[in-house]
Amino acid sequence: MTILLSTLNARYTHASLGLRYLLANMGELQEQTRIQEFVIGAKTTEIVERILAHKPRIVGFGVYIWNVEETNKVVGMLKRVAPDVVVVLGGPEVSYETNEQEIVRLADYVITGWGDVTFPKVCGEILNGPKPIMKVHAGHQPPMAELKLPYSLYSDDDIKNRTIYVEASRGCPFKCEFCLSALDKTAWPFNIDLFLAEMEGLHARGARLFKFVDRTFNLNIKTSLKIMQFFLDKLEANPDDPVYAHFELVPDHLPDALKEGIARFPHGALQFEIGIQSFNPEVQTLVSRKQDNQKAADNIRWLCDHSTAHMHVDLIAGLPGETVESFAEGFNKLWALGPHEIQFGILKRLRGTPIIRHTEPFGLVFDPHPPYTILANKHIDFQTMQRLVRFARYWDLVANSGRFTHTVPVLLGGTPFQNFMAFSDWLYANTDATHRIALDRLTGMVQRWLVHTGMGAETAAQLLASDFAPKGKVAHVHLPAPQRQARHLAA
Repeated sequence: MTILLSTLNARYTHASLGLRYLLANMGELQEQTRIQEFVIGAKTTEIVERILAHKPRIVGFGVYIWNVEETNKVVGMLKRVAPDVVVVLGGPEVSYETNEQEIVRLADYVITGWGDVTFPKVCGEILNGPKPIMKVHAGHQPPMAELKLPYSLYSDDDIKNRTIYVEASRGCPFKCEFCLSALDKTAWPFNIDLFLAEMEGLHARGARLFKFVDRTFNLNIKTSLKIMQFFLDKLEANPDDPVYAHFELVPDHLPDALKEGIARFPHGALQFEIGIQSFNPEVQTLVSRKQDNQKAADNIRWLCDHSTAHMHVDLIAGLPGETVESFAEGFNKLWALGPHEIQFGILKRLRGTPIIRHTEPFGLVFDPHPPYTILANKHIDFQTMQRLVRFARYWDLVANSGRFTHTVPVLLGGTPFQNFMAFSDWLYANTDATHRIALDRLTGMVQRWLVHTGMGAETAAQLLASDFAPKGKVAHVHLPAPQRQARHLAA
């Protein structure tokens, strides 16, 4: 084995689609190439030891915002103990502001952007000469038809134990300045028939949970309908062996034909992730986000009322021009629409994104260390931003977890953001913790808060007990659904 492809995933259940694309497109070097994945939190010495056990000549690392700090340690140690091993970096984190990064200084070569065909080319030059003169290589973007699809490279173990990531297209036509997709010129589709043939192969091998990483699944409705029909056919043919599919939707583009297809899916088979980010038109204009807010709200309401899809909708706090008051207004509006989960995100300055142009006029202050979270801006000071960060964490533990389905609406009342912020402030004051709060302790704190705000102790206890009472079998919750989604659907 000559070339090792590696990355540090956020969890074991995540299987790197990017590494498999590289392996699929290695050409004559494929037989000399292997994949070895790790998980963040593993000891640096153990990772390096396991890498060197393969005696590679080249190691390629996929570098992302969530793993760059630990990958930097791995690369540093690898170059100390085995300086002859050539390290090649790729991935979004090293594709922008490249020369400013310590990990780039440590490595031998860097490929920015698309690495599918450029990485094999650079490896060939390293192995066979002439060796590349330049350290940084801009990745060449080939026609989509020239890319070999990677899905046969998911192992049987991947299919059995891990999330299978797939993509029917790459890129995004929208220009939201907080997102790296703002740098794309458009979205590029794969040949839909070839793609679905690959999905057929995965399904035949036992894959049942498919997570689409397309930024704009419903951009081309004809393609969307073909993909959904593929899953509907599987569900109809094997109702006792169902599939589960996750898509990211553009919120204001839901024509009737797509609604009709969505309405045919049974419980537990479909999840939509929808990025609202902000309901504030002025903020949307500032960050170049085009969104019809009324259509988006109507579509989310329709999906909640007329489909069985699990709804996961995103908001971002800290965007330029967004005050706490305007964010609260958008949050309350979204809660009223009824999604299963509101993903409360805090703005991050991803390398290369145009959001940086607002730094001076809006006083944006970001943490210089990954994940580059915003610390303050001219509308939200540092202390208030930290309150929002805690709100986001507690919201995930209480509201998004699916464990407190009866209690949360009572806790939120008629002013959801304001009431949960008060609860968040009180919870932090009484626990001094945002992580490692055991479920029984958290439940006790929720009960104390309900009593603190005027509910009778027995009533509060009964309300919480209703959330944890045995629910028995729920026939319409399919096994492929991840555990948290299954709890929401069961409720």
